[in-house]
Amino acid sequence: MTRAWAGVDIGRQHHHVAVVDADGTRVFSRRVANDETALLETIEDVLGHAEEITWAIDLHCSESVLLLTLLLDHGQKVVYVPGIVVNRAAEGYRGAGKTDAKDALIIADQARMRRDLTVLDGDDEVVVELRMLVARRKDLAADRTRAVNRLHDQLLAICPALQRVLDLTTKGPLTLLTGFQTPAELRVIGVDDLTTWLRDRKVRNAAALAAKAVAAAQAQHTTLPAERTAALLAAQLAQGVITLNEQLKDLDKLIEDRFHRHPSAEVITSMPGIGILLGAEFIAATGKMSRFTSADQLASLAGVTPQPRDSGRISGNLHRPQRYSRPLQRVFYTSALLSIQSCPESRRFYDRKRGEGKRHTQAVLALARRRVNVLWALLRDNRTYQPAPPLALAA
Repeated sequence: MTRAWAGVDIGRQHHHVAVVDADGTRVFSRRVANDETALLETIEDVLGHAEEITWAIDLHCSESVLLLTLLLDHGQKVVYVPGIVVNRAAEGYRGAGKTDAKDALIIADQARMRRDLTVLDGDDEVVVELRMLVARRKDLAADRTRAVNRLHDQLLAICPALQRVLDLTTKGPLTLLTGFQTPAELRVIGVDDLTTWLRDRKVRNAAALAAKAVAAAQAQHTTLPAERTAALLAAQLAQGVITLNEQLKDLDKLIEDRFHRHPSAEVITSMPGIGILLGAEFIAATGKMSRFTSADQLASLAGVTPQPRDSGRISGNLHRPQRYSRPLQRVFYTSALLSIQSCPESRRFYDRKRGEGKRHTQAVLALARRRVNVLWALLRDNRTYQPAPPLALAA
């Protein structure tokens, strides 16, 4: 046997490795701990089964980092078999049950038969760091959104009028709520003393904020049930949102620093609508651009290339692909929306699509698809975006 395929069902504590030959026959199956010694021993044993091994994994995440690094250090070819492919293919294999050993066999066999799988060749340090930082920022932003929503709910249980006038996405109202939450407290301190209290804490427009808060407090003299408990929770939530905002600010500085270390940073941010954060998300989602041999490949991963679903007499049915990177699609869709406001060329393209009868979302997706072509060409040629000159000047 000169060639074989090794499928790895990735787990947190253990992986399962299965190897099939050119006929799809299983020749090796083992459960292996996710630690260096055990993985190295398994890699050596698998390599003894064939002259050429293609490895396949079903998860490309922190759980597979050690194995992937060891395989790449050994010069092995590794492909990615998405979990959705494994789940759908499982129906065609013997046995109704689901086990790690069966999944590993399916992964290996799919790698043997398919020619459309992504090859994993590792990323440099900057890409890995950006991927971690972007993921952490997403978590923090989600935590902040939940905390702000919960804070709105707590304020409604104290004073609906106060909830209406405070913008809980800004520092001033959050700072105010760390010290004063109930209408009675705000009426007692009054506008002047509250203004002084806010100014001592470096709050901008302290007088206007104090006036709004006290006016809202004057509109309610009824004490709602469990007000003190709600006030305690509101103060804690407000302080929590402030802390999250500070963490996001510090994290954004780290992302900016790592992003500017990337050799393509200037090219990426030269595209209208793409700033540092979206640029960092783009790098985190794509990794090495050498993986994409064409703009079509990049567009397919971004989910902005409609796929036909024709049947019988029905033709021209286009749908979004089922396999695509949602983070990457967010980059292109969001940047397309922003470019409509800042880039005349993008605005003209969008207006033309709207004039053709496309809905807003369809026109933005069409613009996103066009921008994929532009960005891919810029990265290929390592040049920055230059707006097209006006027709009068070009003539």
